[in-house]
Amino acid sequence: MKRTVELGFLLAIALILSYVESLIPFTFGIPGIKLGLPNLIVVLLLYGGKTPGSGAREALLVNILRIFLSGFMFGNLYAILYALSGAVCSFGAMVFARKCKCFSMIGVSVLGGVFHNMGQIVTAMVVVETFAVVYYLPVLIIAGVVTGAALGVLGMELAPYLRFDSRFSA
Repeated sequence: MKRTVELGFLLAIALILSYVESLIPFTFGIPGIKLGLPNLIVVLLLYGGKTPGSGAREALLVNILRIFLSGFMFGNLYAILYALSGAVCSFGAMVFARKCKCFSMIGVSVLGGVFHNMGQIVTAMVVVETFAVVYYLPVLIIAGVVTGAALGVLGMELAPYLRFDSRFSA
């Protein structure tokens, strides 16, 4: 019961971060670039388990619920489609990186940012039926590295202040 309340609280924070992100004009003239603020919660949950990767189920649950809820509140069905495709790719990469213990929280977050953008590019190629959108990929990869690193640093700074911080050791 206690963990359910914690997860509900983290979902609420992720939704607030989604809303804040929707208010920030962070495009630099390139569609698709976002800060990825809600992914901070996903990364923290991945590191919240007693063993590497044991927080994956909770992170996936919160992420999927956040995508649907924020999509219906602040976006549309296309926003949900793109967010889900990016989330599936980034989540797989982050869980793998977390389990192999080869990356710090910053590295896991960077991989999440890069793979999220790659998943969205593949979805865009299917939706618009052209490979031309792949030209956005280098810019989106750079954006994923920068925002992923920033969120990873923020996650490392926040982790010790969380009540279950003893589970955040890599």
